[in-house]
Amino acid sequence: MATDTLKSTSSADSATGGLRRLLLDNGALSALIVLVIAMSALSGDFLTTDNLLNVGVQAAVTAILAFGVTFVIVSAGIDLSVGSVAALSATVLAWSATSHGVPVLIAVLLAVVTGIAAGLVNGFLIAYGKLPPFIATLAMLSVARGLSLVISEGSPIAFPDSVSHLGDTLGGWLPVPVLVMVVMGLLAAFVLGRTYIGRSMYAIGGNEEAARLSGLRVKKQKLAIYALSGVFAAVAGVVLAARLSSAQPQAADGYELDAIAAVVIGGASLAGGTGKASGTLIGALILAVLRNGLNLLNVSAFWQQVVIGVVIALAVLLDTLRRKAGATPVAGASQGGKGRQAATYGLAAVVTVAIVGATSFLHNGSSSTTNPKVGLSLSTLNNPFFVQIRSGAQAEAKKLGVDLTVTDAQNDASQQANQLQNFTSSNLGAIIVNPVDSDAASNSVKAADKAKIPVIAVDRGVNKASVDALVASDNVAGGELAAKSIGEKLGGKGKIVILQGQAGTSAARERAAGFAQGLKAYPGIQVVAQQPADFDRTKGLDVMSNLLQAHPDVQGVIAANDEMALGAIKALGSKAGTSVSVVGFDGTPDGLNAVKDGTLYASVAQQPSQLGKIAVDNALKALEGKKVEETIKVPVKVVTKENVAGFTG
Repeated sequence: MATDTLKSTSSADSATGGLRRLLLDNGALSALIVLVIAMSALSGDFLTTDNLLNVGVQAAVTAILAFGVTFVIVSAGIDLSVGSVAALSATVLAWSATSHGVPVLIAVLLAVVTGIAAGLVNGFLIAYGKLPPFIATLAMLSVARGLSLVISEGSPIAFPDSVSHLGDTLGGWLPVPVLVMVVMGLLAAFVLGRTYIGRSMYAIGGNEEAARLSGLRVKKQKLAIYALSGVFAAVAGVVLAARLSSAQPQAADGYELDAIAAVVIGGASLAGGTGKASGTLIGALILAVLRNGLNLLNVSAFWQQVVIGVVIALAVLLDTLRRKAGATPVAGASQGGKGRQAATYGLAAVVTVAIVGATSFLHNGSSSTTNPKVGLSLSTLNNPFFVQIRSGAQAEAKKLGVDLTVTDAQNDASQQANQLQNFTSSNLGAIIVNPVDSDAASNSVKAADKAKIPVIAVDRGVNKASVDALVASDNVAGGELAAKSIGEKLGGKGKIVILQGQAGTSAARERAAGFAQGLKAYPGIQVVAQQPADFDRTKGLDVMSNLLQAHPDVQGVIAANDEMALGAIKALGSKAGTSVSVVGFDGTPDGLNAVKDGTLYASVAQQPSQLGKIAVDNALKALEGKKVEETIKVPVKVVTKENVAGFTG
């Protein structure tokens, strides 16, 4: 009897230990299953075919980048340059194919060669220059991004149609980016598990000195490892640009952190020696599911960053627990181990489908709200102008009984494409979009048009796609008014500087064009410097401080928005409003206060709250099938100290 009890207890302990080890060995997979189940329970829009395909598309670029980063991390390195290399490779492709008539196939090869070259430079600096990987790849991050801006002259370059098909679907439903992701994942798995260089990665990551003493040519292997990372970055850049129909010089900014996060969440150790392609794919899917689900649940983009940071921390903690518990390493496995792994994945899929299927009944038969649903995708909420657009839209939506979902693209065209895809698959009645870039939003707007969802563009138009209405001020005309204001204030002569907006954005280009056109009427005005400050107050302060060293006698400043103008005022100090006149753009509350104080001479005010209000009005009209005007112009107004008291925005 005692023996039976002992056996029973031993079996129970064994089962518990086996379950514990299964969860520890497959922590990322367990997390993905929990996330899918949770999102399915919380949002009835999550578990649809269209939305699940959206998740795959949104994971594709991060996953492809992360596969390349996996090689580096397995070998105990780091690569911070992959996002910039992706943007540079795409820019080289578009520039060579469109501006110089290079055949598309050769242009694609040039893009891949660009990625290889960047990787080889990284590898050389690390292996032969003895630079720490962090420093070498950080330098390449800056160099590659700068070259992308130089080649493109700061503006997006349209992608060749033959390459843009990479962003399309096969058979009308299967996204090509997902296929590319699968192919690159299989290639990464093959390299890691079946090749000499793959075994070298694990050896170098496990103990570089031991690998060298065993006869491994560590330096040459590092060259190859970073070159492979560059190849995967180039492919990711091409896929991303194909989705956006243009090569964006600022594309994939910050994606290197997502790629590293996907690798770590997938079970790889930053100390090197462990990691696998399947884990990296799961890590990328976790990030995509998180962002997709949080978008559907209308969680702020700022809080999304907090959640993702917590997930990364938990992933590293799980990795530590796994090592302390002696869990199976993820660096390669026996055939039996691979068989058990396949069985684990199969069982996980069955369990997930069963639970999710049961969960979906929670949403069946539930009555949807009678209020019309509208989505508003803003280019950024890190700027008072767009915060005012949101405020105007929210106030009007509340007044009209509209359920308004607001998302923040954080000036990332790819993130906005993801958000618009989520809107399209979420049964929204209408979509309002303030594009990060007018070309990049085209494919997403076309998808919404195909789904018969009305689209209203606000502040900026959408190129190569049909929108029901454009609610906007005229940026070019506003730029001309700004130039006229400074010209008249200076009496038609003097030295000025221009603070430009973020390179690659339509607002920056259009306002710059307006400045140039308006200044033609004042030949006595000399533009001594033009520098971008990215619509940011801090950068406006720094850039203006630098320009004052070279041009201390400047008499005027034109800034492409009020935030940069306020930064310039801070740099000018007592000169602002006395010996130097500053003109801003947007009419933000802080800008208008500066006009009242006399430090800002004028602001070309666009009445952003009115833009948001009118956009919601027209979205509701279009949703109800009523006719809307193709273009609704909200007048701009030059606000100075004389008329600021009567201006309400």
